[in-house]
Amino acid sequence: MCIKVLGPGADMIGQIAHANNVPSIHFTAMTVPGAFQTDPGEAAGESELIGSLRRMAIVSPHQQVELTPLAGGVSSDIFRATLTDSVICVKRALGRLKVAADWRVPVERNRWEVEWLRVAGGIVPGAVPEVLGEDRAAGAFAMTWLPPSDFPVWKKLLVEGEADRRTAAAVGDVLGRIHAATADRPDIAARFPTDALFHAIRLDPYLVTAAKAHPDLSGPLLALVATTGSTRRVLVHGDFSPKNILVGTEGPVFLDAECAWYGDPAFDLAFVLNHLLLKGVWRPDRRSDYLGMFAALCAAYRARVTWEPWAALESRTAALLPGLLLARVDGKSPVEYVTHDRDRNAIRTFARAHLKQRATSLTALAHAWTA
Repeated sequence: MCIKVLGPGADMIGQIAHANNVPSIHFTAMTVPGAFQTDPGEAAGESELIGSLRRMAIVSPHQQVELTPLAGGVSSDIFRATLTDSVICVKRALGRLKVAADWRVPVERNRWEVEWLRVAGGIVPGAVPEVLGEDRAAGAFAMTWLPPSDFPVWKKLLVEGEADRRTAAAVGDVLGRIHAATADRPDIAARFPTDALFHAIRLDPYLVTAAKAHPDLSGPLLALVATTGSTRRVLVHGDFSPKNILVGTEGPVFLDAECAWYGDPAFDLAFVLNHLLLKGVWRPDRRSDYLGMFAALCAAYRARVTWEPWAALESRTAALLPGLLLARVDGKSPVEYVTHDRDRNAIRTFARAHLKQRATSLTALAHAWTA
């Protein structure tokens, strides 16, 4: 077995392009247990991963595998695995996330990610990687490898200033199709008994933590937790961020559904719209372009909403969006690219104002963001 270690800059699976451009340290180790010339704990982890691939019947006991760890992921170890005649991607959940706060979550969440990929792939073929195998006991699974030259990460494109409204519309359309196809489906809901997990890895670290940082806003923030947590209408991705979306020639591809949950569609919509607002802080010169993408994504998504009145869904999304803005500054997982106090305080001021006076219109929020 060969293990190739890449330097920083590869943000989970999606940031593969960065990883490929970083000088690497390459060393070879035998497949015999204990023979790795590296950190013992790290070697044991790699050996366990090879064991997972064997249990998935993807590799034979004596087949050579080259593993390339991708640096940058906070919730999982992700590897490019080069086999004899193919390349695949392998993902293993971590029990403690790689963030500043002590954030521990069950590794069983990989099971629900696999389930989400299978459901979503059945609705929109090509919108997710194909699941090749699963080792549920180890919290690991394998999926198809998507070359970065063909599937750039949407976050990377946004940072580079690319603001293609057609991409935003395609993202909104596919998300809407997945939500519509799973709406009010008891059979789908039964496959995702993840209420407690979603609270632990989404609602608590984002909204509850923000409420602790802003006790005068605990009322509206905890009301958002209650409303979101009690609304069960569609299959939710839960981490619907540009870093988890690849832009392919045939349409967007969605990754990293570790937070999959049968619940409120407003969470997915607010989550991705929140990132489009925040990218305007990162790239103020393209702020108006990102707002154009905000509108395009909303319009495409709205066209797919059939399970409830748009006004009701928009109202919940608009109310949630300022809470998520505040959470990405004062929650457990602040965005890494808002680094100046001036920008953090501007986000806080905007979010606090719209939490105190509940927003109901996404268009009005977008206009206020430009003011």
